[in-house]
Parts: sequence; structure tokens; C-alpha cells
Amino acid sequence: MKTRFSSLVKLKKNNMQKSEQVVQKANADLNSAVMALEISYSSLEGLESPKSGRMCDMLAARTLLDSQRVIIQHSSEWVGFAKSQVSQAKEQLKLDTIEYEKFNYLEIQEIKKEIKKIKIQEAKDLDEIALMTHGQNK
Repeated sequence: MKTRFSSLVKLKKNNMQKSEQVVQKANADLNSAVMALEISYSSLEGLESPKSGRMCDMLAARTLLDSQRVIIQHSSEWVGFAKSQVSQAKEQLKLDTIEYEKFNYLEIQEIKKEIKKIKIQEAKDLDEIALMTHGQNK
């Protein structure tokens, strides 16, 4: 049954589904950021400083350590950003879900009203038919 809220319910449902997709994408981005951070840490653990040798080898190892630390810092910032994106997406999904539920409830209430009106009208029509047939039998 179509009501005045039907189009709004459909629109709110579409918005809610889009928000769910955004949350899923944000979670995927967060997972990839965490994975990149873990890879950065494991790469840092794999680096070893030379114990002896030429000075240029020691400087190269030090430069590698510094660059790996920069990568770890960048990955950490990316994880923080991804977490904030997930929380924002979840908040938007919550708001969209509330809006959808609100208009869905209003639509259901209007449908119930219409069904009640139809039942009352059917009862009146049946009473009228009963009175007409009762009058014809006498």
C-alpha cells in the first residue's frame, strides 16, 4: 500500500544502504592501514646494523632505519585517520538508520490507519447489505 511516506522511506533506505557501504569501505581501509603498519614493524625488525665494516655501510644502515621509522610514523597516522573515518561513518550510519526507522514507523502507522478505515467501511457496507436483503425477505 502506497502512502505519503513511501517515497521518503525508499530514499532513507537508500541513504542507509549507502552509509553501510561507506562503513564497509572505511573498515577495509582501516584493515589495510593496520596491515601496512604491521608490515612496517616487521620490516624494521628485519633490519640489522652492521657491527663492523666501512663507515658508508653504517651510514646506509642508519638511513634505512630512519626511513623505516618515517614509514612507521606515516602508517600510524594513516591508522589513526582510518579509525576516525570508521567512527564518522558509523555515526552517519546510526543517524541514517534512525531516520529510516522513523519514517518506516510513520508509514506503518499510516497503513494501519488506512486498513482500519477500510475495515470500518466494509463493516458498514455489510450492514447495509444485510438491511437490504432482510427487507427483501419480508
